Amino acid sequence: MVRQERDAVPGALAVARWCARSGWPVHPLTPQRKTPPANCDACHEPGHTHLDCPCLAAGRWCHGFHAATLDPERIRAWWGRGSRFGVGVACGPADLVVIDVDAHDAAPPARARLLPGIAIGDHVDLTGLASGFDSLALLAALRSAPDPTEDEDTLRVRTPSGGMHIWYRTTPNRRWLCSTGSSTGRALAWQVDVRGVGGYIVAPGTRTPTGAYTPEGSCRVPAPLPAWLASELVRTGHADRPDSATRPNPVPQRARLAVAAAGGSAHLAAKTLGTVLREVADCALVSSGTGFNDKLNRAAYTAGGLVAAGHLDPADAERLLLEAAEHARPGHVQRSLSTIRGGMTAGRVRPLNLGGRP
Repeated sequence: MVRQERDAVPGALAVARWCARSGWPVHPLTPQRKTPPANCDACHEPGHTHLDCPCLAAGRWCHGFHAATLDPERIRAWWGRGSRFGVGVACGPADLVVIDVDAHDAAPPARARLLPGIAIGDHVDLTGLASGFDSLALLAALRSAPDPTEDEDTLRVRTPSGGMHIWYRTTPNRRWLCSTGSSTGRALAWQVDVRGVGGYIVAPGTRTPTGAYTPEGSCRVPAPLPAWLASELVRTGHADRPDSATRPNPVPQRARLAVAAAGGSAHLAAKTLGTVLREVADCALVSSGTGFNDKLNRAAYTAGGLVAAGHLDPADAERLLLEAAEHARPGHVQRSLSTIRGGMTAGRVRPLNLGGRP
């Protein structure tokens, strides 16, 4: 484990690296809290949003989960020696949906608000119902399904307040929106929140003054989201763009032509670039929370390595990258170009050899 100064969060760097290795983009949390650090002064200007923010391209952590990254160097810089940050995981770009079960000391609401959209007759005995654990168990029982809080085949994390985070894996073409369980809008159950696109979850191992987020049981891998829970999320309005869920965006036209026309090692280079371009282009499916800038930077880095190894013309690479970026986030040419050129410059330092050929 990496050595840290005495006042650093124990294991935070190791936690961040473990999450990144799992494919979950991470971002800092304020020391001893479960919320992201405040933005810099420039990010408080009226009308300013993460879409035009130079901080993200420069490797700063403004705008919470929008800054989430898989980049090893950025992770080392944020959680290295002397850092006291906690670790958050951006659920959308990680293809995660997390059921957040609370155990607040509060009186249960009326029957009609326990499970939004489901009528609970007077014959159902609600004696002892006191928290989100009970309302989620009730929902599972009504669906003749296992209680998710007892699902030993997926990652479950106990929260310092006595609640539980139940982590599930979803697919890139089916994403789920966040909600607040006690709201009058989208809700799965009383005291049961959903963390998905447009939100984040506290990583296991993160500490606050009230305690640590501690994995329950032995499983450390999110299982696929159960079909019955997916149906409930659709029913309660958590599906993000259900009309596009079965229509993944294609790779931009020039990239498809490059892959189709190439042969030999050129074909392998085009295929390699096409894979990372597809990740950038697919960000068009969701307006935020996809880790777009990080994916664009990674694609540019790959392109830079291909250019340095002689597999790709630099002008062609920049055009392909910019086309994918404009497809996903139209109207931000200058910001995208800055990311592309920075990523390609970094990638050119390490030529990407394919099949053992220089």
